[in-house]
Amino acid sequence: MKLFKFFEILYLVVAVLSVIEVVTEWGANRNRAYMFLIFAVGAIIMFFFRRHYRKKFEARKKEQ
Repeated sequence: MKLFKFFEILYLVVAVLSVIEVVTEWGANRNRAYMFLIFAVGAIIMFFFRRHYRKKFEARKKEQ
């Protein structure tokens, strides 16, 4: 289960780095900024998706 938590945190790191890239690229290259914005949103969605299923698996393990 520690590996699942690691990947959740990794998705948050990718989201934060993508947001930083969006802020730095917004004035210079708007298309690149939009691409990183999509990466950030995708990483946040994946974070919540993975967290939901990790908690579901943990609950199932406790039942057994």
